[in-house]
Amino acid sequence: MGIKKNIAYALSVPTIMGIGTFLFSEYLFKLGMSRKDLDPQPSKDQLKYANDYYRYVNWYLRTEKETWEINEAQTNDRLVASYIPADENTNKTIIMAHGFGCNRETMANFAKMYHDMGLNVLIPDDRAHGESSGKYVTFGWLDRMDYLQWIDLVVQKNGPQSKILLFGISMGAGIVTMLSGEKLPKQVKAIIADCGYTNVADEFNYLLKMEYHLPSYPIEPLVSTINRRRLGYYLDDASCTSQLKKNKLPILFIHGSKDIYVPTYMSYENYRATKASKQLWIVPGAGHEESFWINPQKYKHRVNDFLNTYYY
Repeated sequence: MGIKKNIAYALSVPTIMGIGTFLFSEYLFKLGMSRKDLDPQPSKDQLKYANDYYRYVNWYLRTEKETWEINEAQTNDRLVASYIPADENTNKTIIMAHGFGCNRETMANFAKMYHDMGLNVLIPDDRAHGESSGKYVTFGWLDRMDYLQWIDLVVQKNGPQSKILLFGISMGAGIVTMLSGEKLPKQVKAIIADCGYTNVADEFNYLLKMEYHLPSYPIEPLVSTINRRRLGYYLDDASCTSQLKKNKLPILFIHGSKDIYVPTYMSYENYRATKASKQLWIVPGAGHEESFWINPQKYKHRVNDFLNTYYY
């Protein structure tokens, strides 16, 4: 009996560990990819900017805007965006992509900055965020196809002479850099990517190590397989770096030197992968999504220099 018990125990331990690993992988998938409905709040690192942030939000809420809608091509889920026309009629429009767990309201500071620069502003709520439908966050890979539809709507609104700028921060930077590898309409002229990642698998493995002190194997392959079954792609398919190798548009990469959520080296890798005209601005002392807040005027000046070179 003792031998049988030892054999049963030896067999049960790997089974239990395997089940536990799978359940933990399922937990991580739901944690990262499930719909984000909470009202976004400034992070602890950004609380010192909260007063300024809410002043921008108040501006956004008071500003006259149009509500636009499209449907996802695959699921027919409803996606929503706000369109803020420039004070003076123009064919120049920026399409902005927000970060993970955020919504179009959280882009108020950037909306005001670009609006003050004389551009029309279009800000979508991305899949599974804000007022847009969707069960799962796709970290840019499926969102990029939605942005092709937003681009078409801008051209319909402002005509074939439209000049479109793409801007994204964090996950939004992932969206616009993944979009860069697609066949884009001639009206899209330039891209700005603030604190973006290389690919979703890299970012997942980085956070797995930083937050849980765990190696990527076997967790990442399991989560990636779950993602493939539910969303149709593996995590490393969602690659900004691979898409940027096909990019033909001028692009400005921005990243904080002290970003510990999306590490700074990822923008260096994306920069190296890009063969088109490119600029890289590493903001000293800035954490994740903090580059604007450290010095808004310097941020605007740096962006304006890029636009004067490649967009206006």
